Amino acid sequence: MAAAKPRLLLLRRVDATFSAALRARFRVLDFYASGAPLRAFLAAAAAEPEPPRAALVVAGGAVLIDAAFLDAVPSLRCVVTTGAGVDHVDLAQCARRGVAVAGAGEIFSVDVADHAVGLLIAVLRRVSTADRFVRAGLWPAEGDYPLTSKLSGKRVGIIGLGSIGSLIAKRLVGFGCVVSYHSRAPKATVPYRFFPDVRALAADSDALVVACALNDATRRIVGRRVLEALGPAGVVVNIARGGNVDEQELVAALREGRIAGAGLDVFENEPHVPPELRRMDCVVLTAHEAVFTEESTADLRDLMIENLEAFFYGKPLLTPVPLPL
Repeated sequence: MAAAKPRLLLLRRVDATFSAALRARFRVLDFYASGAPLRAFLAAAAAEPEPPRAALVVAGGAVLIDAAFLDAVPSLRCVVTTGAGVDHVDLAQCARRGVAVAGAGEIFSVDVADHAVGLLIAVLRRVSTADRFVRAGLWPAEGDYPLTSKLSGKRVGIIGLGSIGSLIAKRLVGFGCVVSYHSRAPKATVPYRFFPDVRALAADSDALVVACALNDATRRIVGRRVLEALGPAGVVVNIARGGNVDEQELVAALREGRIAGAGLDVFENEPHVPPELRRMDCVVLTAHEAVFTEESTADLRDLMIENLEAFFYGKPLLTPVPLPL
């Protein structure tokens, strides 16, 4: 008799290929397919004869893995998240309860770095508005599109020089940019100038790229004072988390011309984007998609399954998230 498939809580919308791969290996309890409120769904899962020991969850805060969640399914011993960031997981609560956590590791780093540079170019060269200019038939009527600014030679400050920030820096150096950074501590292995103060970094930069994790120290790390230091020719790109930037202050700075533009892939209240941002030609917006390419999605699927199988077979997780002691 074949062994029963281990039960898995699925708290992420997945495509047909990912769903089939999961169901081939696990008995999947799918929150989004259930149609039930989260509390009722978790209660039903906990009442199963063999309650689930692992959960696969979406990043970004749609479902919070906090004390209440863990109380609702006390059988859980592993949480695998599809994000590189873990601000939606209470690591202290997981540590207290003996729940292991695995993340996406560096699966997304290359794609996010590419997207960040793409946003920066799109803002400086006004690619989106130039596209609309041509589509609207304005080129024959109004002549050449107004001049824009180049990326080459710009001073770019990066907030957070982890895996993604380092890859962004490498790409920008290829464009002839002068890169500097702010991080928790200076990194001895990089040639870029370190700024212990974000405001000083902004004052020395033509553009700021936000690439740090979201935590208490970095929440709204880009606020009014940093935006003022960046100045009226400055540009902000955020591919980290919406909460890293004070969105109201950013809207005000753009509206009042205190900075020149912004490229944003993340927002404070996703999927809702402030209407003012949507109306601004100096802003380029994408739908938290920097991480998603055909290649990264396939790699992510494989990694998530490998982490889950490692847990169920008693092996070390491939991309464990360190838990507080």
